Amino acid sequence: MSRPTSALPLVCADFGSTYTKVAAIEPGSGRLLATAAHATTIGTDVLDGLDAAVTELERAGIDAACVGVDHSRVLACSSAGGGLRLAVVGYERAVTAEAGYRVGLSAGARVVHVAAGSLDPSGIAALVADRPDVILLVGGTDGGNSDVLLGNADALAAARVGVPVVVAGNAVVRDDVATRLAAAGVPVTVTTNVLPRIGTLDPMPARSAIREVFIHHVIGGKHLSRRADLATFVRAATPDAVLAGVELLADGLGDAGGVGDVVVVDVGGATTDVYSVVTPDPQAPEHGSEVVETLWRSRTVEGDLGVRWNAPGVVEAASTERLVDAAEQARLTVAAARRAADPGFLADSDDEQAIDLRLVQLAATVALRRHARPHVSGAVRSPGRDLRRARLVVGSGGVLRHAPRARAEAVLRAAVSDPAGGWKVPEQARLVVDRSYVLAAAGLLAAEDPTTAWGLLRGTLTT
Repeated sequence: MSRPTSALPLVCADFGSTYTKVAAIEPGSGRLLATAAHATTIGTDVLDGLDAAVTELERAGIDAACVGVDHSRVLACSSAGGGLRLAVVGYERAVTAEAGYRVGLSAGARVVHVAAGSLDPSGIAALVADRPDVILLVGGTDGGNSDVLLGNADALAAARVGVPVVVAGNAVVRDDVATRLAAAGVPVTVTTNVLPRIGTLDPMPARSAIREVFIHHVIGGKHLSRRADLATFVRAATPDAVLAGVELLADGLGDAGGVGDVVVVDVGGATTDVYSVVTPDPQAPEHGSEVVETLWRSRTVEGDLGVRWNAPGVVEAASTERLVDAAEQARLTVAAARRAADPGFLADSDDEQAIDLRLVQLAATVALRRHARPHVSGAVRSPGRDLRRARLVVGSGGVLRHAPRARAEAVLRAAVSDPAGGWKVPEQARLVVDRSYVLAAAGLLAAEDPTTAWGLLRGTLTT
C-alpha cells in the first residue's frame, strides 16, 4: 500500500557549486530523518545529481521513492553555475549604490558590479563585461533626484541589455523607468525604493523581487537542466535561504521564542559568508545617524577568503590583519597554493587536517572583523555591528562539519574570541556547528511550512 502524500518526507535540496546536498524531513515535527550528498552534476544536468542524492536517502532507509514523482514536495535552493550574479546601478556610490549593494547581499547575490552616477557607453560596457544575471537599478530618495535614474534607464534600454532589471528607486518616476525599459524589450520588475529617505533602508521588497527574478529568469538562463521541473524546485538563491533560516532561528515561531541574536560563519572553498541577526542598542550614540542605515539582519561575503579556490587569499588577509607571523605565513602559503591548484584536495593526514582547520580559523576571524567592525566608505560611516549579545554562534562549511566536534568548536571559539579585531565580540554565546547543514533547509521551509522549519532548527541547533 502506498503511503499518503502527507506522510512522505519533505525533501530540501541545495544545488551547490561542488555538492548537491539533500535532507529528508518529517512534516510537522521537523525531525531530520536523513541527509545525503552527491557531486553537483553541473557538466551534464544538475537534476542527475539530485536524483543520485535522493537515491542515497533511500539507502539510508528513508522511503523517498515517491520523491521523484511528487515534485511538489521538493524544495531547493541553488548556488550552482556561479549562483546569483548581481549588478547594482545607483545615483551616488556612497548613498543609493551602497544601499543597493547591501540589499543585494541580503538577497543572496554575489554583487559583481557597482556603478554610480550616469551610465555612459564605457560604463555600460564594463557592466556587461561583468556578466550579471540581474541588474538592481536604484537612485534617488522618494521625491528626490530623478534625472540619473531616468537617464540610466534610457542607457540600459538603448543598449538592450539582455538581463532582467529590478527597479527599486525614486517612487515618483519608477513606473516611467519601467515603461522605458519594457519598451526596449528589457525584462523589468518594479518594487519599492531601497532608500526611501536618507538614513532609512528598506531591503525586504527588493530582496523578494530579486528572489522572484532569480527563480523565473536566472535559473532557466543558466541552462543547468534540460528538464522543466528544475524551475518548480528552486525557491531561492542558497545564501538567501540561509539568511531566512538564520532569521527564523533568531525569532522563533509564535509563542515559541527564538534564541535571540545569532551569528553564522560559513567557511567555504571559495568564499566565507557571515550572517547576523542582532538587535541594535537604541541608546548607542551612533544609532540612527548613518547616511545608509545598517542592516541588522544581514550577510556579508568575503570573496577572497576560501579554504580551497581562494586559500591564498586567506593567508594574505591574515598577514594584513597581523594574525600570522612570517614563519607561519611561509608554511601556509605553500599549503594554500596546493589547495588552490587542486580544489578537490582532501586532507588525508593529521598535519593536513590541522592546516585546513587553521585556514578556517583565519578565514572566519578576518570575515568576522570585516562584518562587524566600524568602517568608513566615502561619505558612509558604518558603526559596525554589535555582536556582544549574540546568544548563539553557528559554524558551517565542509571542514568544520567533518572535523571532530571538539576541534571544530575550538576553531570557532578562537575566531569569535578575537581580542584585537576592533569589533564587539560575543560575550556569552553558545557555539555549535551545523553538521547536518539545516539552515538552508529551514530557510526553504520557513515561508511554506514554518512549523516544520522551526521544529527542524529546534531539534538540531538549539538543543
